[in-house]
Amino acid sequence: MPEGEKTRQCKQEAEQQHKEDEQEGLIEFYGSYQELFQFFCSNTTIHGAIRLVCSKKNKMKTAFWSVLFFLTFGLMYWQFGILYREYFSYPVNLNLNLNSDRLTFPAVTLCTLNPYRYSAIRKKLDELDQITHQTLLDLYDYNMSLARSDWSTVSTRKRTSRSLLHHVQRHPLRRQKRDNLVSFPENSPSVDKNDWKIGFILCSENNKDCFHQVYSSGVDAVREWYSFHYINILAQVPDAKALDESDFENFIYACRFNEATCDKANYTHFHHPLYGNCYTFNDNSSSLWTSSLPGINNGLSLVVRTEQNDFIPLLSTVTGARVMVHDQNEPAFMDDGGFNVRPGIETSISMRKEMTVRLGGSYSDCTEDGSDVPVQNLYSSRYTEQVCIRSCFQLNMVNRCSCAYYFYPLPAGAEYCDYTKHVAWGYCYYKLLAEFKADVLGCFHKCRKPCKMTEYQLSAGYSRWPSAVSEDWVFYMLSQQNKYNITSKRNGVAKVNIFFEEWNYKTNGESPAFTVVTLLSQLGNQWSLWFGSSVLSVMELAELILDFIAITFILSFRWFRSWKRHSSPAPPPNSHNNAAFQDEASGLSAPHRFTVEAVVTMLPSYNSLEPHGPSRDGEVGHE
Repeated sequence: MPEGEKTRQCKQEAEQQHKEDEQEGLIEFYGSYQELFQFFCSNTTIHGAIRLVCSKKNKMKTAFWSVLFFLTFGLMYWQFGILYREYFSYPVNLNLNLNSDRLTFPAVTLCTLNPYRYSAIRKKLDELDQITHQTLLDLYDYNMSLARSDWSTVSTRKRTSRSLLHHVQRHPLRRQKRDNLVSFPENSPSVDKNDWKIGFILCSENNKDCFHQVYSSGVDAVREWYSFHYINILAQVPDAKALDESDFENFIYACRFNEATCDKANYTHFHHPLYGNCYTFNDNSSSLWTSSLPGINNGLSLVVRTEQNDFIPLLSTVTGARVMVHDQNEPAFMDDGGFNVRPGIETSISMRKEMTVRLGGSYSDCTEDGSDVPVQNLYSSRYTEQVCIRSCFQLNMVNRCSCAYYFYPLPAGAEYCDYTKHVAWGYCYYKLLAEFKADVLGCFHKCRKPCKMTEYQLSAGYSRWPSAVSEDWVFYMLSQQNKYNITSKRNGVAKVNIFFEEWNYKTNGESPAFTVVTLLSQLGNQWSLWFGSSVLSVMELAELILDFIAITFILSFRWFRSWKRHSSPAPPPNSHNNAAFQDEASGLSAPHRFTVEAVVTMLPSYNSLEPHGPSRDGEVGHE
């Protein structure tokens, strides 16, 4: 091969090797942490990192920028922690919307406030009134005039009277002074009755433990004591339909909605132990009333009779009617949301509808339909918080006292409490009621708010009705049409108007205040504030972390191999490894081959040394 070609080939191979040495590999790792950190600080887009490298010759500056850099990192991640904590607290924004649409008129329940002497229990109520009369005479020297219907025949019903008297004497009404509970002596007029509190005793079945139900007001004590025995009488009626004695025409004289007369298809009837006959208007979901315009002429107008006829004076101490406005398919809890209507007064009630929609899941503990609440719904209505609370108490009552409270629905397989069957149920009930109010039963914790609620904000106005000028002809028309013939005319009737105040209704909704997009935006703001960088800077930081992990793994692997090599035992001095010896001998005996490249310069031929032409001849001739 010619010399020039060989030289050119060697040069090309050297250049190719140099290019291969300079070419980057697919994956490249740094030889040390210092090299990695120096490369990152010199090339990253994170502000301030370059100062850690360029000021390395000045240790004071390096220390200053190092402290400042890591302090900034700490402050940034402290802000990150605040943002994450706020995000996982699931805050909400309250959205207020004002809507205008035709409004569905709510359900309206009206009660007589007159617990009725139903024919099924009339005799026992007369007996209870006579026992109460004697009790008040003994305690307060008060001779009560009874509106008894047939008391003259009570003495002939000895068996029934003795049975009721036995249970009343087991739960007597007594006086209490300070810490001692005593019976008020019949012939002790010198005792100051104002220094005493009145109540009654409820004992367990074996009389080992007693519960003292005491009241500072004698009126409240008598009503509660009388109500306790009244409930026992109601519970003894085997068929609840025997108490269903509706008298709609004698209670509601006039009913109009949107200037149209109401009929029987617009109301339903039920009996309340304390509020008497109750009528619910617009509770039929198939044909609900709607109001297209606000105002008193576009609502419900009622004329009701408030005279208490054949009533129970020891149970009801007020005159008038009780009204409650509630949503459809919700029971009317008259104790919670009702208000009384005064006789001789026109009560105008304006309403404002308000809807509340809550976020469920992690944002609040509300429930959609109550299916995830660990309390059985005993009412034949949709879930509400009050429905759940009363159901919870009734279920605990059945579980603890083996009978159900008469005011609440009856669970399957249970029966209402009656001291002829459950002797100590009163003791159990009042003990359980105290635990219920203290939330020992956990009912207020178990029962959650519904995610969707409809409420009505009410405001009332009052005026005299009928007026002094028009009362004569108004009462005359009522007497002709409704046989209105009571003596105290003004205290015998009342008028109620219920209407929407305005066409608009308010919706309170909730929306997440901190979404994933909001979180990322806030994190980006903090990152830009402290380091002035972007998402790509975050990727650079992630790359630094991955390279750090890779170098750590490689160095650990090398250290492990080195440690394993040095920790392997050396061979004994007298032992011989034949294979190693043969390899060594063969290596010594084998001839060494060297590749030697020499540049050979060809000497000129002998003929080239002879002179050419005439000069050679001249030289020869000269010799």
